[in-house]
Amino acid sequence: MSGFVALLVVLFVCAYAAGAAAGPVAPGIRPGVQPSGPQQPAGGDGMADMGGM
Repeated sequence: MSGFVALLVVLFVCAYAAGAAAGPVAPGIRPGVQPSGPQQPAGGDGMADMGGM
């Protein structure tokens, strides 16, 4: 049983390290950092250019 718990701890540590190395994957996930992409106009829902889909 203790071997199983040790394996879970090792897997958790490896997954945490991989996530910390990859960093955030979504734009704007860090507070205070503005995305550098194009901004949507105020009041728009961003779907105006989706007519062909």
